[in-house]
Amino acid sequence: MSALASATSPFGGAVDFDYRREDFQALSKLVYADAGIVMPEGKAMLIYSRLTKFLRDRGCATFAEYIRLLNGDAEERRRAINALTTNHTKFFRENHHFDHFAREVRPRLVKRALAGGRVRMWSAGCSSGEEVYSLTMTLLGEDKSIARQIAATDTAILASDLADHVIEAGKAATYPAHVAEEMPPRLRQNWVNANGSEIVMSALVRNMVRFRQLNLLGNWPLKGMFDVIFCRNVMIYFDEPTKAKLLQRLCEVLEPGGFLYIGHSERLVGSGAQVCEPVGPTIYRKHGA
Repeated sequence: MSALASATSPFGGAVDFDYRREDFQALSKLVYADAGIVMPEGKAMLIYSRLTKFLRDRGCATFAEYIRLLNGDAEERRRAINALTTNHTKFFRENHHFDHFAREVRPRLVKRALAGGRVRMWSAGCSSGEEVYSLTMTLLGEDKSIARQIAATDTAILASDLADHVIEAGKAATYPAHVAEEMPPRLRQNWVNANGSEIVMSALVRNMVRFRQLNLLGNWPLKGMFDVIFCRNVMIYFDEPTKAKLLQRLCEVLEPGGFLYIGHSERLVGSGAQVCEPVGPTIYRKHGA
């Protein structure tokens, strides 16, 4: 019997729950089917560590028993997949994207908004909100009087994620105080409030953003098209067919002339590469404007 198949020490050490290779394989297939996330065997212990709390809560003695529960309980299945998603992020991560947005995109969007036009942006895979708040602060900018005018226009920013617990964290808009060091000083001064050992995003920033739970591989109940889409460091967990399908759908809801920003280790593949041109490192502009 292999180490992985042992009920007492599947990974070379004692465990509290019977966890076999076939359990890992069943769970990895479940995560792929529901979220498109590929879980190689190197993630087997991560799955174990993140799900044991749920086994205890539901009184399951083995992973096989818990998997049977998942197959018949959609809500528990959703909770388990939420627990297995990775949510690493920071303010102004890959800051060349925000520099490009401020320099090349923001001026035209602000001009349109102040002239009465519609502006829509989307942070797809927003995690706990750092990305979308970085984008919102950059849009509002350093001049508070202009920012208040922008906030009064038909401008909105969608922030979506698969995991509802990070959506709630994003709505709370509260972070450890030390992360303020990641922000440009003028934007931090304008849009961040100190609260003891924490910081809170200002009401003007929070009110620009609409958080929604959304599976990028499921239905998108979206209204209208987007001028800007950030979908960064999400596709690194997908296989090539899933990446191509997602990128095609993102490009379909991107306005002609709109901009798509993806992660530093990602690339545009499939039909999306035919309708967008690169305009910077992992920055793409849709044809047709």
